[in-house]
Amino acid sequence: MASTEGPDGGEKAAELFVRALEAEGVTHVFGVPGEENLDLLEALAHSPIKVVVTRHEQAAGFMAATHGRLTGEPGVALATLGPGATNLVTAAAYATLGGMPLVLVTGQKPIRSSKQARFQIVDVVATMEPHTKATRRIEGPDFVTACVREAFRLARLERPGAVHLELPEDVAAGTSELGPLPRATSRRPIADDEALARAAERIDAAERPLLVLGSGANRTRTCAALRALVDDRRLPFVSTQMGKGVVSEDHPLWLGTAALSSGDFEHRAFEVADLIVNVGHDVVEKPPFRMRPGGTEVLHVSYTSAEVDPLYFPGTELRGDIATNVAALNARIRTREACADFEVVRRALRDHVARDANLGGERLRTERVVADVRRVLPREGIVALDNGIYKLWFARNYPAYEPNTVLLDNALATMGAGLPSAMMAAHLFPDRPVVAVTGDGGHLMNSAELETAVRMQLDLVVVVLRDDALGMIKWKQEELGFADYGLDLGNPDLVAHTASFGATGTRVERADAFAPALEAALAAGGVHVLDVPVDYSQNHFILHEEVQALSAALELEHGD
Repeated sequence: MASTEGPDGGEKAAELFVRALEAEGVTHVFGVPGEENLDLLEALAHSPIKVVVTRHEQAAGFMAATHGRLTGEPGVALATLGPGATNLVTAAAYATLGGMPLVLVTGQKPIRSSKQARFQIVDVVATMEPHTKATRRIEGPDFVTACVREAFRLARLERPGAVHLELPEDVAAGTSELGPLPRATSRRPIADDEALARAAERIDAAERPLLVLGSGANRTRTCAALRALVDDRRLPFVSTQMGKGVVSEDHPLWLGTAALSSGDFEHRAFEVADLIVNVGHDVVEKPPFRMRPGGTEVLHVSYTSAEVDPLYFPGTELRGDIATNVAALNARIRTREACADFEVVRRALRDHVARDANLGGERLRTERVVADVRRVLPREGIVALDNGIYKLWFARNYPAYEPNTVLLDNALATMGAGLPSAMMAAHLFPDRPVVAVTGDGGHLMNSAELETAVRMQLDLVVVVLRDDALGMIKWKQEELGFADYGLDLGNPDLVAHTASFGATGTRVERADAFAPALEAALAAGGVHVLDVPVDYSQNHFILHEEVQALSAALELEHGD
């Protein structure tokens, strides 16, 4: 970009900021600019970086965070001061808890003088502090490029997350002669030989070791190393919700995804195991299993030491770069013999999932929705899930064949993130089919972004599972034995609502019409919304009663 020299020499700080973004490889900025961002916006107008204006700052943050999740490079979200900045707080927490690299940029009134007293001013830096890895006000033009470089470094650093920068108006308008700083190269530390030998000894001593693949394992190099470990050493594995697809879930050694914390079929595998090798575990995820004193030994394999809590206190750790350490373990440990108990668990889960894949009726059961989406989408197709009871069904019943083909949030678990997350996936991978699945509650939180999706010319299908209520909480309400109260919603005509944004809406009337409607929408291209009435009446029985009874009845040689 062409630079503007200030009256005192040097380059305008806003332009330096943009050049620093360019040096970090940024191609898009997502957000809702305000008057405090106008110097920065003017600089972006003369940059290759494209600005995508969203309808709400929260959605911009979700999109930028998903960019970080899918590429490993921080996405950038922009907002003004006050309410614009506070609207980014949820996205900051979403990225930090979910391990997604994100850089948030907010404006502020001049810090050296003020003509508007305290109008719209809140302490954004302090507000962001609990929800980010770092938050900082840029105090002067000479700090701009160093602050940007440090923000991106921290956002990428394991464990990834959100970093916030506040750029006041007068700082953006000032000048500096300090240009962008180059990116440094570094290598993550790896475990020493003693730690590797100890971990390998633990695995070889176990008769029934079980791998658990968590969110921290979902990195490109790590996926390849874990696939080799599973194939070479015949280690059975369970995925966490955010570890889905790290190793393909059509693998004969996959025993399921821990969608629930207890009582499902894979939890019988945890009982059978005499060592759990927990790779990339993060305590922010809903626990895939619960440790107890004197129970199964756990080997923690991750970038950092385990965060101990009452449910997780591993006795052995292998710290450092996961991919390198897993490859080293693969070279040291023996190949396993098949364990009959693990095969019993695998078959029981497979049969239970297949049982309800063709349920009919006027209102779809979630199991049929999951099965039809899996039948329609190719292996590389992407499903982005909002937060509701359907997320558990997809985590449990939908096998992911490639990393990041099931995008869900099992950390903050916020409603409203499904559509923006799918939009980013469609933006980054225009040749791959992308489907967002959301409830009517979550969809209406960010449905205005349908206009953004149309403006971006995305190919995207949004499946709205409509029960006219907050279905997840209704399930919990029933589970606790409480009366059905306080959770019903009203909805607009979703087909007309979709059309008002320039997208195409379709109402699905029967179960057997869903798959054809999904196929047609994907084939047509553009932005589509399917209004799908869903039947949640069996959720409590199946997930709380039936599954627990069936899994408890499995006859296992080594079970409790």
